[in-house]
Amino acid sequence: MIKLDTIGQIILAILIIGGLNWGLIAIFNFDLIAALFGSMTLISRLIYGLVGVSALYMIYILIRAMAD
Repeated sequence: MIKLDTIGQIILAILIIGGLNWGLIAIFNFDLIAALFGSMTLISRLIYGLVGVSALYMIYILIRAMAD
């Protein structure tokens, strides 16, 4: 079992929110981030970037856990 520190838990929450947003886009063609913050505004781009960086970090955590 993978034990996550506080940063890991925050990143997991960001990934869940990002995944739910992608689900809304796929099923309902509704982008919640764009609806809340505007389409491709600085804040929405930062949020999308944060989701991407979070995914990279989680890949690192999984690879590290598999190596143990």
